[in-house]
Amino acid sequence: MSRYENKPLAVLPAVQVSLKDRDVVVKGAKGESTFRCPENTKVTQAAGVLTVEREDKNKSTGSLVGLTYRMLQNMIEGVTTGFQKDLDLTGVGYRMAMKGQILNLQLGFSHDINFEVPKGIQIELKPNHVTIRGTDKQLVGQVADKIRGFRPVEPYKGKGFKYSDEVVRRKAGKSGAK
Repeated sequence: MSRYENKPLAVLPAVQVSLKDRDVVVKGAKGESTFRCPENTKVTQAAGVLTVEREDKNKSTGSLVGLTYRMLQNMIEGVTTGFQKDLDLTGVGYRMAMKGQILNLQLGFSHDINFEVPKGIQIELKPNHVTIRGTDKQLVGQVADKIRGFRPVEPYKGKGFKYSDEVVRRKAGKSGAK
């Protein structure tokens, strides 16, 4: 049995949830999210509480119940408070600038990198710092990882993008010939 089967998920009064067949639509102050529930799972709503149930007793369906519960929980959190990832950029001559919905990155390559920001994501730039915000947890993480992937932090000088809470283990360089 899944830990989340029949476990109530509280819905805040500021959040509106509507159920249509297998589609769940969550609306809040920050926006709207939609999720299509997997087969053999059922979401019910009663008195400001959502519950996720399974329609059969397969082990894999229990996993889908947990997935559905967490997706609904993230959707409710996303439309009320939103999600955020912070990246720090270290390196001499590395620059960032926003041009409309295009993030322009100068990272020491022969050409600039122009990254088109997806719909639903807001990017805020400060000197050597990027803040990525949105209502979809998966999309925020995906965009942060994509930006970090252009120039990941390297362990010798610590140059490149790193998450603000990431700890980079530094390596010693080559020791000179004696």
